Amino acid sequence: MKRIGILTGGGDCPGLNAVIRSVAKPALTYFGSTVVGIEDGFEGLVEGKMHELTPRDVGGILNLGGTILGTSNKGNPFKYPIETPNGVDVVDYSENAIRNYRDWKLDVIVAIGGDGTMHIVDKFTELGLNFVGVPKTIDNDLSSTDMTFGYDSAVSVASEAIDRLHTTASAHHRVMIVEVMGRYAGWIALGAGLAGGADAILIPEIPFQWKKISEHVLRRSKQGSRFSIVCVAEGAKPAEGGLVVKEEDKKRTDPIRLGGIGELVGKNITESTGLETRVVVLGHVQRGGSPTPFDRILATKYGSMALQLASEKKFGHMVSLRGNDVMAVPVKEAILKLRTVPLDSQLILAARAVGTSFGD
Repeated sequence: MKRIGILTGGGDCPGLNAVIRSVAKPALTYFGSTVVGIEDGFEGLVEGKMHELTPRDVGGILNLGGTILGTSNKGNPFKYPIETPNGVDVVDYSENAIRNYRDWKLDVIVAIGGDGTMHIVDKFTELGLNFVGVPKTIDNDLSSTDMTFGYDSAVSVASEAIDRLHTTASAHHRVMIVEVMGRYAGWIALGAGLAGGADAILIPEIPFQWKKISEHVLRRSKQGSRFSIVCVAEGAKPAEGGLVVKEEDKKRTDPIRLGGIGELVGKNITESTGLETRVVVLGHVQRGGSPTPFDRILATKYGSMALQLASEKKFGHMVSLRGNDVMAVPVKEAILKLRTVPLDSQLILAARAVGTSFGD
């Protein structure tokens, strides 16, 4: 445990700095270790970008959003994008990453990230490098853990946005469509929609029917509710149709960038009901700002447990929340499948009980 590396991979989210702090502070104070901050995720591991962290670097960062190390979702060492005269080529630069790992004389790397990061961690573990994973994603879609840090903060932001939209929707008697992130899982839309009192929630796990959504909104209007709020996950899709893709970028770990379903829902509601609609895409607002107290606590528990796993040489494992306890699970187990919303989820049952439509 003489030299410990830390990197943050994939999209940013509130709580990353809290994890960095809870790994680095005890490592510096109690283990007497050197802690290396690898810059810009796996991109830094490939390109040799790092700097040593001091107690001053990791002090006062618990409440800061983002990451003091920088991050990237375009730095997969096994599928590394490089610019060529003919465009972008994707090559295997994992040897560069392995060489830097050894040149820096690292004993372990604590990798903080989501599904893409954990897949990379698993590959490097198979190649003999020492990694410990910490689950991070606002999408909450990693299996083998009850919750990832970042999710609670994202739901908090989206819920507040829905609260604010209620007032303007009510004043103008409009249908407000709120598009939130989440990729292929509906956790953010479901959590924010339920907390914010959305009248309809559209998630990837429940393909919706255009007619059902229009009928629900129109019925509310005729019954005297002169406005409606529809919370739409970016990965939601109609029963007859596919995902709405904004663009594809092969530089990214996942080249598909979702977006646009909110506009499509708003347009359809206007055309089928005659009601006035407005669409709000929250986008990266959900990723920014300070972490909630829940995420600060969870991230701190995760970081300290990750350091414990490293000290016990439990490499190839990821920290995990099960109930109220933080424990270790094999990374291979965590990446077997995406953690999507089960159709018998109590969140769905509760939403249906209070009259929320899922368009089915």
